[in-house]
Amino acid sequence: MTVRTTDLGNGLRVVTDSMETVETVSIGTWVEAGTRHEKPEINGVSHLLEHMAFKGTKRRSALQIAEEIEAVGGHLNAYTSRENTAYYAKVLKEDTGLALDIMADILQHSTFEQEELERERTVILQEINQANDTPDDIIFDKFQETAFPNQAIGRPVLGLAELVQSMPRETVIDYMRENYSAPRIIVAASGKVDHEAVVKMAEDKFIDLPDSCDFEMETANYVGGEISETKDLEQIQMLLGFAGISYTDPDYYSLSVLSAILGGGMSSRLFQEVREKRGLVYSVYAFGSCYKDSGIFGIYAGTGNDEMKQLMPVICDELLKIRESVTEEELARARAQLKSSILMSLESTASRCEQLARQMILYDRPIPVEEVVEKVEAVDIDAVTRVAQRVTSSTPTLATIGPVGDISVYDEVVKRLS
Repeated sequence: MTVRTTDLGNGLRVVTDSMETVETVSIGTWVEAGTRHEKPEINGVSHLLEHMAFKGTKRRSALQIAEEIEAVGGHLNAYTSRENTAYYAKVLKEDTGLALDIMADILQHSTFEQEELERERTVILQEINQANDTPDDIIFDKFQETAFPNQAIGRPVLGLAELVQSMPRETVIDYMRENYSAPRIIVAASGKVDHEAVVKMAEDKFIDLPDSCDFEMETANYVGGEISETKDLEQIQMLLGFAGISYTDPDYYSLSVLSAILGGGMSSRLFQEVREKRGLVYSVYAFGSCYKDSGIFGIYAGTGNDEMKQLMPVICDELLKIRESVTEEELARARAQLKSSILMSLESTASRCEQLARQMILYDRPIPVEEVVEKVEAVDIDAVTRVAQRVTSSTPTLATIGPVGDISVYDEVVKRLS
């Protein structure tokens, strides 16, 4: 077995996956802190902190951080999500120590200089404005806010512009001190890597992290409803969804198969019925987004004003049909799609690294790929129809942006699906 784990004395966990056939290493730190850990008045602090972590430490300036990793041909990046923040790098095997040293430095010794903070605020405000100008992106934030109103899980990851604009330096520092503790951090690495060497480096470098892990994440409460924004666009961006399930739910793999059958590719029901047969859209797909204690199951489509009224009844009909009937052929095709996606991801050190980190956060153990494939294979027709009935029986959430005008289809959707 190539995967190994070690728990350090301060609570930090190390997981590695050794791949002898490559010459590179993907390595990163995954912090169990994201938008769901923010209070309303500091929405966006997780994302702001992620940006500021690259803007200088006690040992390195922002330029030195960039120069050191690029001097060895490496790549360093980060992202914020609703439940986690990740800092990761890809380097040649001999530069693993440098990459981990930089990440340990920015997670423990960032200085958050006021001048850098003011400059980065402007960058993030531009990022927020760019998202607002991208309707097929911002529609997901509108949907999330409506599905989970007045909750941390429903707030935007980028934060609200007015809050980012005025957030004090001390707020960022306090948030990092309270949330970036050793028990909430996973060090994960995949590639040409030696487990014991990574453990030793982590023990030596992550010595200034707090060891407290006291935190409470607000329980998600799916509500649902409708939000519609009239905007001067060529298309209506539409997102229809329902209460989904968590990563640890027994129906997790059944929902994945359902998503594939309904809207996972060119052979899926939605693609064939909505695009190929009727020509109502260019893009349509189904998806499941899971969280620790909740989730959403949704359908996205971009369509014209005239097509919108035709589109919704067709989507509702497909949801009703899949509650009652799935064929063996569809099931086999969906399982094959999922298995190939899982196995193909194993060819990427970055994918393997991220999968390990996520599994450690969610399940406190790496999940062997054989176990995952076995669970996919175990999904049968009864399981797919059961989970379809389960998720689509919840109150719908409908978000639309574009030339909506007086189009109102929410009541019709509720009536058709009830």
